[in-house]
Amino acid sequence: MTASPLIPVPIPDRVAALIGSCMPIHVLQAEIDAEFAAREVYQFRGPLCAEDRTDREHALSALALANKVLAAYNPLLILKPGRAH
Repeated sequence: MTASPLIPVPIPDRVAALIGSCMPIHVLQAEIDAEFAAREVYQFRGPLCAEDRTDREHALSALALANKVLAAYNPLLILKPGRAH
């Protein structure tokens, strides 16, 4: 976790835990789900077989669902595929 997506400054775990304790649990879960889905989408590059396309679409769907929750809480928390957060 970093303080800003523009300037990668590490945040100590205790500070991240304090920030997380101020957020609703469903938003924290959505943030984790979005991070995993964005990483999974990023793994699929180049020509894809039918099974890989299905897996990529499933990951995009999970990312969209998580982003919907994140956007309702704070639009700046939305993740895009392949973007490190």
